[in-house]
Amino acid sequence: MKEDILTQIIANKRKEISRQTEAVSMKRLEAIIAMHETREPLSLSRSIMSSPTGIISEFKRRSPSKGWINREADVRLITGGYAEAGAAGLSVLTDTDFFGGSEGDLLKARLSAPSTPILRKDFIISEYQILQSVAIQADAILLIAAALEKDECRHLAEMAHSLGLEVLLEIHSEDELEYATDCIDLIGVNNRNLGSFHTDVENSFRLAEKLPKGIPHISESGISGADIIAVLRQAGYDGFLMGESFMKTAEPAGALATLIEELETARKQ
Repeated sequence: MKEDILTQIIANKRKEISRQTEAVSMKRLEAIIAMHETREPLSLSRSIMSSPTGIISEFKRRSPSKGWINREADVRLITGGYAEAGAAGLSVLTDTDFFGGSEGDLLKARLSAPSTPILRKDFIISEYQILQSVAIQADAILLIAAALEKDECRHLAEMAHSLGLEVLLEIHSEDELEYATDCIDLIGVNNRNLGSFHTDVENSFRLAEKLPKGIPHISESGISGADIIAVLRQAGYDGFLMGESFMKTAEPAGALATLIEELETARKQ
């Protein structure tokens, strides 16, 4: 049987974490965090709920399915531009081998957008990565139901909370709703199947009524315009994680600004 993309990514991630812990042990990482002045993380969930658009703008250089999207992208220029244009939050890919990102990208984004919540977008499967997320000044982490057992997900979410980070739980199917516990701050429906990387926005509509109440609902992937955002909002979504539709343009922040303008115009009509 052909191995799916998510399985490949997770296997590679385990090797990556092993290399990283050999270079900087968990104890050493904890000491590094303790040496630095404590930073109060920003709330992605509150920012989403108070935003007129709810857009989480993503910085992504490549993907396993599309290859390079924007190989020479300047993370500081783009994330700073996103923040200035009015993004409710930023998402920064930190996976290197499959997405062309790095932990350093998130640190640079923090310098460019000090007042905008930043989600660390990666395949988080270990406590070590949560400590890393604190060290690189993320405000929230992504936990992917398809990549974790339920007990693992709860444990990692609890650890993230203990360190002041919010948790966005990503699901793709109805059975993964069981992962949504009181440790989750936002719930995202990924319209992209992480096994095949096939994308279908209808997935958000299928699951809309089944999502737990009381936390922001985020639609992720395959969203490209004001019209679909308007319909998703009517279906109950508060936030919209968008990356490729911005990153494939010459000016990603300009594309976000144009979209926000379209949304504001539609709202006034």
